[in-house]
Amino acid sequence: MVREVVPHGLFRTHSHDSADKTDAALESSSRGMRVLAISFAVLMATAAVQAVIVVASGSVALLGDTLHNLADALTAVPLAIAFSLGRRAATRRFTYGYGRAEDLAGIVIVLLIAASAALAGYEAVMRLLNPQDIRAVGWVAGAALAGFAGNEWVARYRIKVGREIGSAALVADGLHARTDGFTSLAVLLGAGGAALGFPLADPIVGLLITFAICFVLRDAAREIYHRLMDAVDPALVDAAERILGAVDGVRRVGSVRLRWIGHALHAEVEILVDHGMSVVAAHAVAVEAEHRLIHDLPRLKAATVHTDPHGPAGADHHASLSSHRTT
Repeated sequence: MVREVVPHGLFRTHSHDSADKTDAALESSSRGMRVLAISFAVLMATAAVQAVIVVASGSVALLGDTLHNLADALTAVPLAIAFSLGRRAATRRFTYGYGRAEDLAGIVIVLLIAASAALAGYEAVMRLLNPQDIRAVGWVAGAALAGFAGNEWVARYRIKVGREIGSAALVADGLHARTDGFTSLAVLLGAGGAALGFPLADPIVGLLITFAICFVLRDAAREIYHRLMDAVDPALVDAAERILGAVDGVRRVGSVRLRWIGHALHAEVEILVDHGMSVVAAHAVAVEAEHRLIHDLPRLKAATVHTDPHGPAGADHHASLSSHRTT
């Protein structure tokens, strides 16, 4: 009797694209949009209050902080566009959908952070070269405290939701807001120095703020770079291998590839099943493997499961492809 051997090929199992999954994806984007709208309003109000005090006081440190707050508020615009695009269905041209728009928005955020650092640094250097007394020191101190409170609240909100929905761009934006909060506190030093008769304290603090912005720029750029290069936490790969290895019928786990598309994970995995297993049985194993991955691996939206025959000893089922494979 001839036994049916599993051929080399892709078994694209059931998509698991249920209404629940679609609703969950839309809810993630909706939560992101709510975060952006609320944080935009809070930061614009904070920047507006600080701008009035900048005009009244002439504080360059507060000016740098105000510019940074304004830039942070404006980052909501590209992110809102990205979340809106991410809701669109995949097409024959954009077969993976529009989730990558979030990564492009992340690039815009990094550029805005860099621009705010350059402008704040320029104003601080100009004030060092041309020292001026600052006025309304008490109001400057109050504006600094207001800036810290507004930014820290926004940072916690953005980072919390960004991590929950898996949005690197939103987390990067939250980190940006957190640094704004600490730089707002630094303005207090400039105000204190001015009150003690040391006017250069204000532009010196302005330079310190610029350096702080540069550190957040580095962290945000690294986060976005990792997403653009399809980097994932190795712990996710380990978890995927454990999940697959526990599926009945899986003899061994082959390669596991994960990537973020927007704030959702996609997987391409290889599993080895008994070489004497029928196509139907092998497909059932692949279906269960995909099902387990989607349910047990956080933020995973879809998985493509590739089955290979395990055995017999000495058999090379990929011999015809050996010259085409580089890894």
